[in-house]
Amino acid sequence: MQTNSPAQTRALGRRLAELLLPGDVLLLDGDLGAGKSELTRGIAEGLGITTTVTSPSFTILNVYDEGRIPLYHFDWYRLSGADELYEMGMDEYLGGDGVAVVEWPSQCPEAIPETYLAVHLTPVGESAREITLTPMGDFRSIDLR
Repeated sequence: MQTNSPAQTRALGRRLAELLLPGDVLLLDGDLGAGKSELTRGIAEGLGITTTVTSPSFTILNVYDEGRIPLYHFDWYRLSGADELYEMGMDEYLGGDGVAVVEWPSQCPEAIPETYLAVHLTPVGESAREITLTPMGDFRSIDLR
């Protein structure tokens, strides 16, 4: 599917959030500026989170627990390795009681769970994005049409 503005990318995230369940893991893949954070903001809005959602570039994890289910927003870009994730208790968050959204999962492939929704964002213009959702492992099919 294609979005044509940051607002449409957030709206897609809100629609996606309506279908998410506790324990779901979403791995967001795309270049810098592809819209990963915008999509995550939309997911947060759709979960009922009113706090400003910022990218956890330096903290690795931001926790938002005010919505219908918690949102665990990871950014693995600056990780030194999987040990860093396990030291911070990542296993409590991936597949836990909330939705885990991971930006830059390719930075730590050994920490990727078997079941997740792969979300690939590709810029196709200044503000247009092609977004594909691919269930991996036992993740259910998601249809946003």
